[in-house]
Amino acid sequence: MTTAMPELLTVPEVMARLKVGRTKVYDLIRTNRLASIKVDGCRRIPNDAVGAFIRRQMGEAA
Repeated sequence: MTTAMPELLTVPEVMARLKVGRTKVYDLIRTNRLASIKVDGCRRIPNDAVGAFIRRQMGEAA
């Protein structure tokens, strides 16, 4: 049985999914509200991290 690797998104892809600007995405990363990793100096955000962020935001709004 193999485990699938999480899909890694670029900052512009996350910007499009969340409908926010570049500065906001980096602010979410800086404040640890959105998990990310660096791959050879390039910032990448796991797709699961975006989903978790949205779920947390929905929970706080309820």
